[in-house]
Amino acid sequence: MDRIVYDRMAAHDSTHWWYRARREILGDYLRRYGNLPREARILEIGCGTGHNLPMLARFGDVDAIEIDPAARAIASERLGRPVGDAPLPALPGVARGRYDLIAVLDVVEHIDDDVAALAAMRDCLAPGGKILIAVPAHQWMWSAHDVVNHHHRRYSKASLRAAMTKAGLTPTRFGYFNSLLFPLAAAARVAGRLSGRDDSDDSPPPAVINTVFEHIFRIERHLVGRVPMPPGVSILTLAVPG
Repeated sequence: MDRIVYDRMAAHDSTHWWYRARREILGDYLRRYGNLPREARILEIGCGTGHNLPMLARFGDVDAIEIDPAARAIASERLGRPVGDAPLPALPGVARGRYDLIAVLDVVEHIDDDVAALAAMRDCLAPGGKILIAVPAHQWMWSAHDVVNHHHRRYSKASLRAAMTKAGLTPTRFGYFNSLLFPLAAAARVAGRLSGRDDSDDSPPPAVINTVFEHIFRIERHLVGRVPMPPGVSILTLAVPG
């Protein structure tokens, strides 16, 4: 990712509506469907500044990986111990057969060989382990945001399922999220393309709008996994070997 993306993450990951609501949605999703053992061994790959680590730590003992040095330093401080730097797709030095949960949250789209990356994650799972995967949806929504984030692709349900199948993974839960705000996001992407003002700035909106968006997005914690969600900005799944 461009340096500015990490800088914005460090500045806004505790206040931006998207980060705040997404953590609640993912935490509820894991509580309902993770079926993790007590003191589960958890690995977050591509943890950025570590803003998800406290949420994941509610479910067990967390390790983390981040390849950007500045973000890794912030994440290490939040975790209270060093964060690793093993790169995808190979994950050199990461123990195979160890983890009950691997979280890759808006990470797989950054990897050229996504199948190899998913296969390496599969090999790092303990028996009964799962991979929590979130990716951006809809290639037609490609924008400057994807460019500065160094995305290789946005996914359809079919393309994500195909990559998982090739990697020896099967989804146990599979669907969209960030659906309630999807019409606004889609309209903004289309308007930016038509006007030639495609903007990569993902800083928080004004405080009132930030609060409203957070409340709307947070509603999905009651819905994701329980009911089929309409098209959303992202796709979320829990995958298992097989």
